[in-house]
Amino acid sequence: MAPGIRKAGLIINPVAGMGGAVGLKGTDGLVERAIQLGAAKVSVGRATRFLEKLKPLGVAIDFLTCPGEMGEDAFRRASLPFRMVQGMERKARTTSEDTKLAASRMLEEGVEVIAFCGGDGTARDILNTVGDKVPVIGIPAGVKMHSGVFAVSPEAAAWILVRFLWGELPLKEAEVADVDEEAFRQGRVSSRIYGYMSVPYDPERIQGMKVASQPGDEVSENALAIARWIVEGMEGGVTYVLGPGSTVKKINQVLGIDGSQLGVDIVRDKALVAADAPEEIIFRNVEDRKAKIIVSPIGNQGFIFGRGNQQISPRVIRMVGKENVVVVATREKLRWTRSLRVDTGDPELDAHLLGPIRVIADYNFAKMMMVKGIE
Repeated sequence: MAPGIRKAGLIINPVAGMGGAVGLKGTDGLVERAIQLGAAKVSVGRATRFLEKLKPLGVAIDFLTCPGEMGEDAFRRASLPFRMVQGMERKARTTSEDTKLAASRMLEEGVEVIAFCGGDGTARDILNTVGDKVPVIGIPAGVKMHSGVFAVSPEAAAWILVRFLWGELPLKEAEVADVDEEAFRQGRVSSRIYGYMSVPYDPERIQGMKVASQPGDEVSENALAIARWIVEGMEGGVTYVLGPGSTVKKINQVLGIDGSQLGVDIVRDKALVAADAPEEIIFRNVEDRKAKIIVSPIGNQGFIFGRGNQQISPRVIRMVGKENVVVVATREKLRWTRSLRVDTGDPELDAHLLGPIRVIADYNFAKMMMVKGIE
């Protein structure tokens, strides 16, 4: 039976995820640059999806939130009631200090759980204020989201919140991890765990912490064999959009081109067209021409779209077509990847991408896996 009125908080980082489509690999310290490049805000929209999913689920929640884009705007879009936390005012530009202040005020007002919409940087801000005082639920809106505190989608976060308030989910400690964004933009992955927060445990709806590719000669040779098979099958005149990750980037090595390790590269006729391309350049190169997208799932999370490769946007995927999406993964990665997931930001496209897909796992070897949808 559903409980009586319960108290929860919602905090939104308005700039989370802005750097993804324009190829900045994050927005820490680069909000102005993202705006100059034409980046669109995504987090309020994703938080609105979270709230709209709550409407038919039948639990009465006394929601506390923040002024403007930090919460109020999403509640007004979803037509749901809310109360404002005390001592905050609407700002044109918010900072991490506003996130920390909001979390602190919510603790003072006795919330039972805090939902926050952002990425790994937002999770760190919440960690620094909340620690293990109350459970949290991350609504994914950032670029990287390596931490284990995020739901697999905004809708999944709504289900987790409701089931937790109904008393159906236990709590689990989950990692808050982040990368050095400046090093990341230069092609180096430097990540660490900053701490742990309590999250309602739903193994199907909490994404888990990203696991890096395992080093070793065998794994490297496997990835190289995959790349050779891909290159041998490349067609003349076809545009290839190569996603981030070590497995996909072996293709650059086989081709002998100097692409990017962590960005999205464009190849045609086995030559580099653009390295570390933003969404607009990618779209121009696939518009009205035959193209293929080659991606590899995020370790331990299974995402092929929506985590770290937002430059491959919904309109790019629609233009290329589901049938021209190629997934590659080493045998080692497949041992601990149960299924694949997508979170493009377009729920209709996500639904279209569900179902079986061929995953190339070695030279002339592939297996079928399912792209699963979970709310």
